[in-house]
Amino acid sequence: MSGHSKWSKIKHIKAATDAKKGKIFSKLAREITIVVKAGGGDPQTNIALRTLIAKGRSANMPADNIDRAIKKGTGELQAEILEEVTYEGFAPGGVGLVVQVVTDNKNRSAAEIRHLFTRNGANMAQQGSVTRGFKRRGQIIVPSDKVGEDRLMELALEAGAEDLVQEDGTFVVSADPATFHGVVEALQKAGVPVASSEIGLIPDVYVPVADKSQASALLKFVDALEDLDDVQNVYTSADIDAKILAEIGGE
Repeated sequence: MSGHSKWSKIKHIKAATDAKKGKIFSKLAREITIVVKAGGGDPQTNIALRTLIAKGRSANMPADNIDRAIKKGTGELQAEILEEVTYEGFAPGGVGLVVQVVTDNKNRSAAEIRHLFTRNGANMAQQGSVTRGFKRRGQIIVPSDKVGEDRLMELALEAGAEDLVQEDGTFVVSADPATFHGVVEALQKAGVPVASSEIGLIPDVYVPVADKSQASALLKFVDALEDLDDVQNVYTSADIDAKILAEIGGE
């Protein structure tokens, strides 16, 4: 099994940034409320909720915060009316961007995102023009010192996973969204520690970003987008060389 791991590397960098900013709890809470409204507040029957609860716990999100978010979704607590919106565009160099938003004010969100696109020399695009070049995939991160590759491959394949790669002390297991939750559960039942698991967007075609200054500007742009309270996730088609990422990360 082999495949791309670029998305994983960039997501790792951004996840660490989010945690430092202390905004991950509020973003997760909004996402939990949304999935509860759609699928109910029982994590045993709402797989998406179960995944988000696990994500929250791995980020040390207080149990009270999770409980409040669930009750807002079920209507036990009053909550603002939240909507899911997706914005798309292209950064300099033709790098595709997909910005997923959960907001109580679409006009505010649109204005903030449009401002950042303009300030960073990027162009917003019509809905579907960028997302059609991405596919939804599940990704599961497993520490490579906790399980052997052959054992993990066997478990993952039997549960329906499609791909496994090793990088930076971790195994990255990918799966179709339809089988993703089954793979996560199979690994957990087998006692395999899962560092993180989520369903996200992966580009069909990556756009190489070989220039360090361009890569730095792109990551700062993505960072500014993710810093907005309403933004849940930002996905790009950028293929940034590992050496450049390391240099930028060390600055």
